[in-house]
Amino acid sequence: MIVYLVQHGEALSSEQDPLRPLSDKGMADVRRMADYLKAHAGVSVHEVLHSGKERSEQTAVVLAEALNAPLGADHHLKPGDDPDWWAQHLKTRQKHVMLVGHLPHLERLADLLLAGKDGLSLVNFRNAGVVCLQRNGDGVWQLGWILTPAILPAAKP
Repeated sequence: MIVYLVQHGEALSSEQDPLRPLSDKGMADVRRMADYLKAHAGVSVHEVLHSGKERSEQTAVVLAEALNAPLGADHHLKPGDDPDWWAQHLKTRQKHVMLVGHLPHLERLADLLLAGKDGLSLVNFRNAGVVCLQRNGDGVWQLGWILTPAILPAAKP
């Protein structure tokens, strides 16, 4: 089983827009990431879930369209939510899923899955970055790979 943890793309500041939608750069980074995942990474998911916040939903929509996956909202993916809910849920889940959310939730969830302990900051998330975690046959989570917009090929004009 694979879970892809995705931090939403770069968002506008709350002073610019209280709803904090994606900035132009954030949307461009998400599109580049989605195109790369579709063409080069072999990513296939049963569903793409987001927190319901605008920046997370915008990110998830682009990824779901590129991966031809169903899209949904999940109320356990907000920044301050307890990551233990997802850590427990993922123990028995069989279908690959992409979770699009926020810090510190994603960072805390990665810590729980990889080390069984919160607060370690094992993964350095980036806006529009994707972290692939794989659960082996013994139920142990391992880091598969990390992609960030900074290491992707430049967008073609």
